[in-house]
Amino acid sequence: MTDDQIVEVMRSCRRALHARPETAFEEHATARLLAETLRAHGIDVFEGVGRTGLVAVLRNGAGPSIGLRADMDALPVQEANSFGHRSVHDGKMHACGHDGHAAMLLGAALHLNANRDWRGTVHCIFQPAEEALGGGKVMVEEGLFERFPCDAVYGLHNWPGLPAGSFAVNHGPMMAAFDTFEISVDGKGSHAAMPEKGIDSLVIASEIVLALQTIVSRRLAPQVPAVVTVTQIHGGDAWNVIPAQAVLRGTVRCFSEPVQRQIHGLIGEIAGAAAAMHGGRATLTYHYAYPPTINSDAETDLAIAAATQTVGADKVIYDCQPSMASEDFSFMLRVKRGAYIWMGVDGDVPSATLHNPHYDFNDDTLVVGMRYWHNLVLACGAA
Repeated sequence: MTDDQIVEVMRSCRRALHARPETAFEEHATARLLAETLRAHGIDVFEGVGRTGLVAVLRNGAGPSIGLRADMDALPVQEANSFGHRSVHDGKMHACGHDGHAAMLLGAALHLNANRDWRGTVHCIFQPAEEALGGGKVMVEEGLFERFPCDAVYGLHNWPGLPAGSFAVNHGPMMAAFDTFEISVDGKGSHAAMPEKGIDSLVIASEIVLALQTIVSRRLAPQVPAVVTVTQIHGGDAWNVIPAQAVLRGTVRCFSEPVQRQIHGLIGEIAGAAAAMHGGRATLTYHYAYPPTINSDAETDLAIAAATQTVGADKVIYDCQPSMASEDFSFMLRVKRGAYIWMGVDGDVPSATLHNPHYDFNDDTLVVGMRYWHNLVLACGAA
């Protein structure tokens, strides 16, 4: 296949995926389209990896064995665009560009298959359920790297705010850990006109919300980045009743597992103390969701070399500011060395932000991602 033919396949596939988005672990038609396209060009494909994921395998003699990963799930968002390839599934859309990620990796597989200037084994990993359900973790737990051994694994994400034809990457942290917590506050219900007869769960909850902000400002070192955010408060059903119980929910984000554990302990300590001060009780439930996404140095150097080969040194940002958003590619980087890079997508008109109902992947950048993957395979073979 020529590059022009591959670009047209990518564009067609990307728009087909955008029009028919599938959310976490529902990516059956998505996987089928990708698998059928790959098999039509003689590429080995293994389906049902991590439930709805798939892996395409290309081999070309002796050499390194690497994994290239693209996520492919959509979000439960109602699309606000009106173009011809807008989502036909109400309440679902590709608002994070995973349609573009899948199409670029598909194109890279076709390009590597047609251009045998590389050596080794390439595993193209099409991962389900990146958005909140941890499809990367499921793939790892179901034996991804035992079935498809990799010396290293690499990921790529489009990044609004960076100009098209540019990349950004960091040695070390790229994305934050993502944890969730729930605090159940138990007080004593009473008439709103007789607060002295009860223990006000809402007052306790309010004090906890404010006190939690001191974790970052006063309990962690100023050099340690972290975010503790309360996103929900639930309690009470009537105008004239002080509720016996209130529930707080929120998220924690940071860049190291020791800091995760420290924050976990501090949330429990602060909530318990605030509740006890008023005669109530607070019970914390803490869920470690996604670990931080940490790039390894040697593999980051290879990613930089590939990006430089693709777009030029002046369009590659080294040691960029990491994001407080999170990524389940982190589960793969927990067990394999590797690197995760951001690719710019802003054209003359800046892209909508990720997870925005007006977002659409910039098709002009598909060829950039395809060439980056190819150059990365070449860089890994020369390492």
